[in-house]
Amino acid sequence: MFFSFDGLDGVGKTTQMRLFCEWLAERQLEVITCRDPGSTPLGEKVREILLNSDENTPIDARCEMLLYMAARAQLVDEVLHPALAADKTIVSDRYLLANVVYQGHAGGLDVEAVREVGQVATAGLMPDCTFLLDMSPEAALHRMGDDLDRMESRGNDFRERLREGFLKEAGRPNCAIHLIDADRPVDVVQADLRKIAGQLLDA
Repeated sequence: MFFSFDGLDGVGKTTQMRLFCEWLAERQLEVITCRDPGSTPLGEKVREILLNSDENTPIDARCEMLLYMAARAQLVDEVLHPALAADKTIVSDRYLLANVVYQGHAGGLDVEAVREVGQVATAGLMPDCTFLLDMSPEAALHRMGDDLDRMESRGNDFRERLREGFLKEAGRPNCAIHLIDADRPVDVVQADLRKIAGQLLDA
């Protein structure tokens, strides 16, 4: 089973993923966690370029999207396919949905073109379940500190477009995205995640 977590920065993905993985382990499942981009030597180098480059290293939206896709292609081949072949449960911090929203809906690239490139990069491997943790951009920003990376520091208008994009994607028919109100106590949010996952795992 392949789970992914997504949403605005500041919605609580790290905390919810940790608790969720603890619960999966309690169910005697062997869990592999990863982050996208990252979790491979190549992916970590690409992540450094994407998130920590300064203003003297401009990266336009199309190049940015392709760098994410390259890191993801390596993640699929080096980590995800072997894990699924070994019957392990994957929990990923972000996946293709993030590109569709960040570079597509919010960044101005053609959304369907991003999705098509994503199909090539992932070789068609998509999560069985994506938890989209949702809250207002203002509430998410309030939870974040002052040390923002390149993506996090793009301003309020960008965050508004991100949320709109995530909600549009969650509204697509037959998608595996589960919209979760993240602006609630941690244990309440976690209970919702476990209920949804339990139904999938027990099916």
